[in-house]
Amino acid sequence: MAPQLTSSAGESAAPPADLLDLEGKARLVSGGDTFRTSGEPALGLYPVVCSDGPVGVRGERWDETDTALLLPCATALAAGWDERLVTRMGELLASEARRKGVHLLLAPTLNLHRSPLGGRNFECFSEDPLLTGRIGAAYITGLQAGGVAAAAKHYVANDSETERLTVDARVDERTLREVYLAPFEAAVRAGVWAVMSAYNRVNGTSMVEHPLLAEPLKGEWGFDGLVVSDWGAVHSADGPGAGACDLSMPGPNPAWGPALAAAVRAGRVPLAALEDKVERLLRLAGRVGAFDPPPPVRAPVPTDGATRAALRAAAAAGTVLLHNPTRLLPLDGPALRRVAVLGPNAATARVQGGGSASVFPAAPVSPLAGLRAALGPGVAVDHAPGVRTGLRPTPLAAADCTLPDGSGPGVLVRYLAADGSPVHAEPRLTGRVLEPSAEIDLSPVRTIEVATRFTAPRAGRWRLGVVGLGALRLEADGEVLLDEYVAPLSDDPTYLHVSPSFRQVELELTAGRTVELLARRTVEAAHGRVLVLAADPPAAELEREFAHAVELARGADVAVVVVGTTDEHESEGFDRIGLRLPGAQDELVAAVAAVNPRTVVVVNTGSPVLLPWREQVGAVLTCWFPGQEGGHALADVLLGRTEPGGRLPTTWPDAADDCPVYATAPQDGRLDYAEGLHVGHRGWLRSGRTPAYWFGHGLGWGDWRYLAVDAPSAPGADGSRTVRVTLRNDGPRRSRETVQLYLARPSSAVDRPVRWLAAYGHAEAEPGREVTVELRVPARALQHWSVEEHAWRTEPGPFTVLVGPHCGELPLDTAL
Repeated sequence: MAPQLTSSAGESAAPPADLLDLEGKARLVSGGDTFRTSGEPALGLYPVVCSDGPVGVRGERWDETDTALLLPCATALAAGWDERLVTRMGELLASEARRKGVHLLLAPTLNLHRSPLGGRNFECFSEDPLLTGRIGAAYITGLQAGGVAAAAKHYVANDSETERLTVDARVDERTLREVYLAPFEAAVRAGVWAVMSAYNRVNGTSMVEHPLLAEPLKGEWGFDGLVVSDWGAVHSADGPGAGACDLSMPGPNPAWGPALAAAVRAGRVPLAALEDKVERLLRLAGRVGAFDPPPPVRAPVPTDGATRAALRAAAAAGTVLLHNPTRLLPLDGPALRRVAVLGPNAATARVQGGGSASVFPAAPVSPLAGLRAALGPGVAVDHAPGVRTGLRPTPLAAADCTLPDGSGPGVLVRYLAADGSPVHAEPRLTGRVLEPSAEIDLSPVRTIEVATRFTAPRAGRWRLGVVGLGALRLEADGEVLLDEYVAPLSDDPTYLHVSPSFRQVELELTAGRTVELLARRTVEAAHGRVLVLAADPPAAELEREFAHAVELARGADVAVVVVGTTDEHESEGFDRIGLRLPGAQDELVAAVAAVNPRTVVVVNTGSPVLLPWREQVGAVLTCWFPGQEGGHALADVLLGRTEPGGRLPTTWPDAADDCPVYATAPQDGRLDYAEGLHVGHRGWLRSGRTPAYWFGHGLGWGDWRYLAVDAPSAPGADGSRTVRVTLRNDGPRRSRETVQLYLARPSSAVDRPVRWLAAYGHAEAEPGREVTVELRVPARALQHWSVEEHAWRTEPGPFTVLVGPHCGELPLDTAL
């Protein structure tokens, strides 16, 4: 192994890169495979192992047997407005990454909720640049304290999914600086070790070769880390090579590596640019320990009480109580005798969105399971889904199928060569197969098969489905039901490798009948290897399910209706088409509320949805996608064992037409950010419209009265101001309040939001007690970006300070 040095920061310093020739240097900054960089024995360098994030560490493989801890989604983490909690979550992720041999976690996502339709909003923190920056910095601090690199992504203006590989986001300079670049600047100030460039273009130039990677990122901000491309974004050596992209992933990439070395020899890429890339990669390798051999054995996923309690507390801290006019919540547990837990998301734990962010949690807890465990055997807990919301075929589960030889539950997956000979075979617990669990050479594979014995639990016309690309075939007891070639509709990685096209057919089955099913697909270049064998029950049951749910509600002491979306509705790769809850969920809530006024609605989504029935029910709360412990956390909140700690990190509309920014579809390849600075609640304030729930809104068990605000007359040495706010808890229980401070400048000579978030903090007090909170307003909060001077400037004169529980209710004000 090459000799090691120690840098002043404490990480391992790299051996000199001049031990390598030009081709060796170009190879070093090229991906070695899908999730590994290229190692270099001459330097004693092992591959840097990457994994998708941001709320779980999947590792290098899509394998349901390789489970992981699953945190609440990013929006839920931001809903806590609590950096210390997020830092703790980052520490847990670092531990998970080390357990799986991962050096670089591709997270956090620092893009904003520009439109509520954004398909990946659940993976982003908020609509606000300050909140996103502070929560993102806390995440990075926790993760990197454990020796695992964070990759802040997707730099920049990658705020929606439609045409995400090619869309040209048109954003003016001031808006970029004050809104979309601001969270990344906060990440650099927090010491982030890597930044991922986005797929999209900004103002005509692809982000993988955009000047913004050099300035302000590496220059003005002083970022000394690595810029990694998004997966498959590098298509040529010249632009990204001469620019500030340091590492092309995945690899091998024919457009990089040898092509990059050739571009240097030809003078199209300066040698100094390549050497800077190498230096940055080696610096990262030293920081994450890639000069040390990887651990030989991986530990199992942690199941200890402390870890699960931390995830449970995080889920409760992000739960937002939206509506509780009669104080139906918290429920009086000892008085309950029968509870109806209804809705399509009640019995199945919908704990994450779709796409590369997804992991395989070890033991996710559903709302139904959490309430049953909390209430105990003395309370009857009835369940009915009422409606269904699936958009895609439902993969077979082990409960309904057995291996072809009858030796156990699950399906048998076979990977076959061109001559039909087996390359690999393995049993799996579900019909969804993204890739083999074992590390095998897949180059000879030309066909994949999934076989099982399926037993129909109910009679009727079952819909059998196959998900995949290429030549698809489905057989039942040897009879061919489907034989069709399915060509790819997109080159988007999420479509190809996670959720490709599907086909379905119907088959009449009697209850209890067992049928042998075989699904097959061919494997072709750039088509992925996904194969899913699926079965969905007869549609005739839907009407009966709806009526049954309403009857259960009628006879219950309280009805808890869990509505929401799933990873089929909110996912990387596409944007939502509307804000209504999918299926007949709105009708279900209205019908339940009509027979039981003690109805609590739990909204289980990653993004805002419309709530047309919100004034007809006793209480509404959102648990977001709450992670693996979500069911237990929900029970804690409903029964008053924990206060719902969340405040909305994004505005919830009352009508789609009211949204100041809604459409995400580019026009002729361009997406104009015409709203400028006025994104999220800023846009709502400028429009004069009132949403269903304002940014920052959230209720708890307290009743807080804001009493006084005091602002200093002069700034501190760093230009910041400390504002003191006094408030009192007039509620019946101990409570925690998120105190929010906004600035306004009504007579400004430059365009400004009506008001903007400048600081926040927390107050906690027993009933009847006063507390004073100090809020630090940074100098940047008073500044604007001068396009003429290309610099930050502070407009002279006073600003108005507004303080309260959310941006729509600010009872205190003073001058600053």
